[in-house]
Amino acid sequence: MAKKKETTVEQRLRALYDLQLIDSRIDEIRSVRGELPIEVSDLEDEVSGLQLRLEKLENSLKDIDTQISDKKNLIEESKALIKKYTEQQKNVRNNREFDSLTKEVEFQELEIELAEKHIREFKAQIEQKKEVIDKTKAHNSEREDHLKHKKGELDAILNETKKEEEALAEKSAEYKDKLEDRLVKAYERIRHAAKNGLAVVPIERGASGGSYFTIPPQVQMEIAARKKVITDEHSGRILVDAELAEEQKAKMDKMFAKL
Repeated sequence: MAKKKETTVEQRLRALYDLQLIDSRIDEIRSVRGELPIEVSDLEDEVSGLQLRLEKLENSLKDIDTQISDKKNLIEESKALIKKYTEQQKNVRNNREFDSLTKEVEFQELEIELAEKHIREFKAQIEQKKEVIDKTKAHNSEREDHLKHKKGELDAILNETKKEEEALAEKSAEYKDKLEDRLVKAYERIRHAAKNGLAVVPIERGASGGSYFTIPPQVQMEIAARKKVITDEHSGRILVDAELAEEQKAKMDKMFAKL
């Protein structure tokens, strides 16, 4: 592994602030997308769930149709048996055989009544399920349209920013490579701990950027001297003087304009 070039403290501070400006620009691009990627993902899950529900409902209808068909076949079988037993009654030898066949006929008649009752219940279930299917299809169609709209929004933003974001990510990696590993680790630790992602901030009106805590004049002089890396005792952020910050911002703005 190639050894990193020795740099002065000022060069490190400039590189750190450049890195902060690059990463902040990436944060801005990603904030434009906001919650859209999460919204799209949630909508995709919702649509997938609705489609799975529709599939189950459709399969349930097929199962009910099969059961109705089975009951109709049972009715036809019972009718055939009734006809058979009725014919047999004409040739019985005694009352016991006649009564036995009569019971068989009555049993098959009951089977037919029960099967017809089940068919009516199945048909009622079909109507209920069809109503649920129609509502689910309408809801699914509405969510699909919403998903299409949100995807369009996200795709438009991605198309506008993808090239710049990729270029900035490369620059971020490039600037990190210029710095010592310990500084990069410190920068990333501070950045991840900060809600706004700011790990390196300039002094503004005697206080660290975004803070109300005043920096003592002696410390401000040390920061302006650029002889060592100084952190804010309250926020833990790395501090740079306003002049250095302005110079680096002007430089990086020119670079951003070219991306």
